[in-house]
Amino acid sequence: MTESLDGFFVRPAEIHDAPTIADFNCRLAAESENKTLDPATVERGVNALLRVPSRGRYFVAEATGQLAGQLMHTFEWSDWRNGDIWWIQSVYVHPDFRRRGVFRALSNHLEELARQTPGVVGIRLYVERGNQQAQQTYSSLGFSQPGYVVMERLFG
Repeated sequence: MTESLDGFFVRPAEIHDAPTIADFNCRLAAESENKTLDPATVERGVNALLRVPSRGRYFVAEATGQLAGQLMHTFEWSDWRNGDIWWIQSVYVHPDFRRRGVFRALSNHLEELARQTPGVVGIRLYVERGNQQAQQTYSSLGFSQPGYVVMERLFG
C-alpha cells in the first residue's frame, strides 16, 4: 500500500471492492461517453478481472476508509520493444475527491510498479478526443500523444 502526499492510500483492489468498482465504471461511461452500461454485466467483468490477474489489475485509492478513485491496467506485448506495455483503463475519481491528486497518486503508484517490473517498457492510455480536461491532466503527468488513432471492431 502506498500513501500519497494528500493522504490517499493506493492499494490493489480486492474482491470486496467489486461493487464499487463496477459502480464507478458505470458512472465513467455515463460521464465520459454518455453511455449506459448494464451494471450486472460490468460487475461480472470486474469480478472476472479480479479473479484472473493475468488479464489485468485494478488499483484503488482510499481516503478515510472510502474508495476515492480507481484505475485498471492491462497488458500489451510489444514485439517492437521486446517488452510489455501497461495500458491504463477504467480511470474514475469520485466527484467528492476530484482535483485533489487521486489520479496522480494512482498513476504514480502504477508507474513505480512498472519501473520495478522487469520487461515493462512503458505505460499507455487512451482518452476520448473531446475530453480536454483529462488530456490536460494526463499531459501534466508526462503522457504525450504518440500520433496513433485507436480503431475497433467490437462483437456484442
